[in-house]
Amino acid sequence: MELNTASSVISFARELEEESARFYESLSSQYPGDEETFLDFAKENRKFIKQFENAYYSVISDAIEGCFAFAINPDTYKLNNKPVAGADISEAIRRALEIEDSLVRFYNDAAEQSKSLLADVPRAFTLIAKKRSGRKQTLESIR
Repeated sequence: MELNTASSVISFARELEEESARFYESLSSQYPGDEETFLDFAKENRKFIKQFENAYYSVISDAIEGCFAFAINPDTYKLNNKPVAGADISEAIRRALEIEDSLVRFYNDAAEQSKSLLADVPRAFTLIAKKRSGRKQTLESIR
């Protein structure tokens, strides 16, 4: 099922952020040496939600919501956030990097698709994609 409206894409983005936050919270309990980094990522995920929701609510109107600004297939951005119990830290980091790649792709695609109709929302999505790209270096340093 394709997501077409701003509301559906914002809801999907919230789901992705919550899923990845739970993933990082589970890593924090499994790998206490890097607990702070993983908890910081989970906290930042929830800040991302506020960031794009604020952008959305500040510009949305019935006229815009009635338009179809997106063509997002949620299956394209599914996260493998299953617990990594018993896995070594390298496997956990590999999985985290896959999640970050998927989310960066989602935010970049959503920003590109909506840039002509929702100026503040694509700007927020682009900023979040850049911040998530920066996480990759932090994750690589944990290996």
